[in-house]
Amino acid sequence: MIATSEIQNLMTSGATVVGTDGDKIGKLGQVFLDDQTGEPQWITVSTGFFGTSESFIPLDQANVSGDQIVVPFDKDKVKGAPRIDADGHLSEAEEDELYTYYGVGGTSAGYGTADYATTGTAGYGTTGTSDLDAAGTVGHDTSGPTTDDAMTRSEERLNVGTERVATGRARLRKYIVSEQQNVTVPVSREEVRLEREPITDANVGDALAGPDLSEEEHEVVLTEERAVVTKETVPVERVRLDKDVVTDTETVNETTRKEQIELEGDASTGTTGTRGI
Repeated sequence: MIATSEIQNLMTSGATVVGTDGDKIGKLGQVFLDDQTGEPQWITVSTGFFGTSESFIPLDQANVSGDQIVVPFDKDKVKGAPRIDADGHLSEAEEDELYTYYGVGGTSAGYGTADYATTGTAGYGTTGTSDLDAAGTVGHDTSGPTTDDAMTRSEERLNVGTERVATGRARLRKYIVSEQQNVTVPVSREEVRLEREPITDANVGDALAGPDLSEEEHEVVLTEERAVVTKETVPVERVRLDKDVVTDTETVNETTRKEQIELEGDASTGTTGTRGI
C-alpha cells in the first residue's frame, strides 16, 4: 500500500503510472481516499487519445519507484476496466465492480477524491475546576443534552484537484508543391579556325606532292555541350509529432467557513492545549 505522504509528493510532481513490464500506462489523474480511514485506495490514470479518458486502478499491490507508480497490471488491462465517471466519489457498487474486474480483494466502502492539503480538525476548549455533573463532565451543555467535556471546533478546507480535458488537436499533413530552380552549368563548343602557313624548306615537299592544279574539299565536324536535366527523389528529413508537458500555476479563490470559540463570563479561567482557539 502506498502511503499518504508518497501520494501527496507524486500528485505535486505529476507522476506517471507504469505496469510491471515497465510500459507506460498514462499520467496520474485523481486519488480516491477511503471515507472511513482516509487512506488512498484508488487512483485514476489518463488514457485514450490525448488523455481524454480516465481508468480506475486499485492501490492494493502498487508501489512507488522514483516519480512512477508501479501497478501489477498492463495497459490493456487498465484500459479495459469498467467505465466509471471520476466525478469525485466512488460508490460501493462501483468499487465492487472494479474489484471483481481486477480480481483483487477489498472491503466495500465509500471513496472520495482528495488533493492532500493538510486535513483534519482539532478543537481546544477551556477547563475549569467545578460544575462536575452526573455524566462525569465538567460543566453542562446549555444548548442540549450534555455530551462530553469539550467543544469541537471545525472548519472548512479546500480540496483542490485537477482534471485533464482536451483543448485541441494537432496533425501532420504532407502535400506536394512546385518551385522553379535556376542552375548555371558550364558548357563548351567547338569553333572552326583557319590556319595559314608559308612554304618553307620544311614543308615544300608536302606542297609539291600533289598535282599542279586540282580541286579538293576538306571537312571538320564541330561539336558542343548542351545541358541535360534529370530528376531523382531523395529523402531529406523525418518529421513526427510529440508532446511536451508545460507546468503552470493557477490561483483558486473560494470562500470557506470555520467555527470560532470564545469564552464568556467573569470567572477567572485559564486555557490548556497547544493550539489557539
